[in-house]
Amino acid sequence: MRNVPVADYDHLPVDVLPIGTDYPPGYLLPRHEHRRAQLLYGASGVMLVETDEGSWTVPTDRAVMIPPRVPHEVRMLDVSTWSLYIEPAAVPWWPTQCIVVDVRPLLRELLRASAAFPAEVEAGGHEDAVLRLALWELRDVSPVPLAISLPRDEPFRALCRGYLAAPDVAVSNAGWARSAAMSERTFDRRFREQAGTSPAAWRARARLLASLRMLPGSSVTAVAARLGYASPAAFTAAFTRAFGTPPSRFS
Repeated sequence: MRNVPVADYDHLPVDVLPIGTDYPPGYLLPRHEHRRAQLLYGASGVMLVETDEGSWTVPTDRAVMIPPRVPHEVRMLDVSTWSLYIEPAAVPWWPTQCIVVDVRPLLRELLRASAAFPAEVEAGGHEDAVLRLALWELRDVSPVPLAISLPRDEPFRALCRGYLAAPDVAVSNAGWARSAAMSERTFDRRFREQAGTSPAAWRARARLLASLRMLPGSSVTAVAARLGYASPAAFTAAFTRAFGTPPSRFS
C-alpha cells in the first residue's frame, strides 16, 4: 500500500501492515503515536525523529525502530519511506526506545517488495512469507549511534531543538546562559542534569548529526568548513569517532 493512513487499516487482524509513503521536502509529521510497533525505513532522503527523550537522525538506507505508544514527530527531508506497522505481541523483543539500525540488502528488498502488498495478505502465501522473513531479519539488525539526548525542561529543550535545526559554531555557553537568564555555572550544572553531558559536548555531537543531512548534497570538505572544523581531516576524525564510520560513506 502507498500513501494511506495506517489508522484506516490498524483494525485488520494481521500482524504486519506494510505501507509506503512519499513526502515533500521539509514535511513535518506532527507529534503522534501508534498502537503498533513501527519500522520506519528511509529509501531516500533523511529523517529527523524526536521523542521526549531525544532526537534520532536517520539517513538514507537506514531505519528507525519506534516502540508502540511512544509519542514522536518526524521531519522528512525529501523522503520516501517503507514502513512496517507490527502487532506488539508479534515482536516481544522490540526495543523500548527508538533505535536507528542499518538495513542489509536482503531486508531492504523485502521492504521494497512489501510496500506494494495489499493490506491483508493470504496466510501462508508468498506475501505472508515475505513479511515473516522481514520480521526474522529484523531480529539481527545492527544499531547505529545516531541519537542525541534532549532535555525535558525549558529553556534547555528549546535551545537544543533550535540548535539541532540550525547548528551555529558561534554559539557559546555564555550565550546560552544569557538567553536562559542564568549564570554560566548554574546553566552548565542544570544542563548536565538534563542532558547528561556538558553544553559544549552536546553541541559538538549535534553538529556531527547535522552533517548527516548535509553530506548527501555536499563534499566532506564543504561540510567540514560549514561546521567550523579546522580541516576535512579533523572533521573526518571526529565523525568516525562518534559514529564508527567515515563521513564519505554518507556523501
